[in-house]
Amino acid sequence: MSNFFYRCTECGREYAILPDRMCCPHCSEKQSFNKPLRGILEVIMGGRISNPEDLFAFLPVEKTHFPPVPLDFTPLWQSSRLKEKTGFSHLYMKDETRQLTGSLKDRASLLVAAFARREGIKEITVASTGNAGSSMAGIGAAAGLQITLFLPESAPKAKIVQALQYGARVIPVKGTYDQAFDLSLAYSKKRDSLSRNTAYNPLTIEGKKTVSLEIFYQLKDIPDVIFVPVGDGVILSGIYKGFRDLKDQHCTNSIPHVVAVQAEGSSAIARAFHTGKFTLSPAKTLADSISVSVPRGGYYALKQLKTYHGSVITVSDNEILHAQKELSTTTGLFAEPAAAASYAGFLKIKGTLSKDQKIVLLITGNGLKDIDTARKSIHFPKNSISSLEDLDHD
Repeated sequence: MSNFFYRCTECGREYAILPDRMCCPHCSEKQSFNKPLRGILEVIMGGRISNPEDLFAFLPVEKTHFPPVPLDFTPLWQSSRLKEKTGFSHLYMKDETRQLTGSLKDRASLLVAAFARREGIKEITVASTGNAGSSMAGIGAAAGLQITLFLPESAPKAKIVQALQYGARVIPVKGTYDQAFDLSLAYSKKRDSLSRNTAYNPLTIEGKKTVSLEIFYQLKDIPDVIFVPVGDGVILSGIYKGFRDLKDQHCTNSIPHVVAVQAEGSSAIARAFHTGKFTLSPAKTLADSISVSVPRGGYYALKQLKTYHGSVITVSDNEILHAQKELSTTTGLFAEPAAAASYAGFLKIKGTLSKDQKIVLLITGNGLKDIDTARKSIHFPKNSISSLEDLDHD
């Protein structure tokens, strides 16, 4: 039986898993304004698990506390048309659009909600550009929890509607995600609610690692390469954490090559990867789910990339829109812009990859979450008709 505890990713100090413990108190004192979080904690499994095929055995909250929603694997599938178009016969899509609220963020929300239910916590607070908020709202509704959501005014309306439909309290913020993040932290401390903020709450990384466990068991192997859309770096860190746990449990001997894909207008981790330091630059990209000026999980994500020899590439908004449209028209999978960034990254460097490699594109969210952006790459019919003869004049 595994015993779970927190360990600081910087100093290595260990702590019990408690509701009010988020970052390492020693390393977080080094926190600088407008910089990624210091002292991020990760969940450590303190022993061997008896059944590695039981994904809940890898998690620090028992299955009985999870909300009553479907907990099945999301599809890992291939498109024959995409294989033919690209020439890659082992190209897979991990389809997170099938999650309850339409994005991979449900993995973190489920674990945070389960933890809140176990600890008797009634309110969860979160800042989001959209997906984390709508995800926590939906999972919170299923779990019977009050969700308070801080969103920048620029968040896609579909995601705001989704959160409100679930019954969340939505607080628009005059500013960016970074301002929403800070305000939500202040609120959660004042109200003694549980923060679900990405990177800040260690369970967000831990929940997202389950996508790696699923990929491994669905492929019955480790992929050679996995393309991951990256904003604040927490999904990336979760990907690595899952494969590391599999290796620690002797399920595999290797870690896949991870390609972090960032939008050119939100590329703080890419810049730090090449320069060794984080610099502040206002984010500007249509891929809202990976649009962050200050990647809160940046130091930890960068450490993972360096340790396990990952790589980072950037793609333009035009490349993202092209990838979104091509993915839709070739496979029938409608991904939101941030999710399509993984395919954009693949298209950008596919000439450097072997066509025999097992490659996974992580598709993190549904395109219906941001139809305003999707409209930029399509043409609406100009005229309506009343009879088929009208088609001749169209």
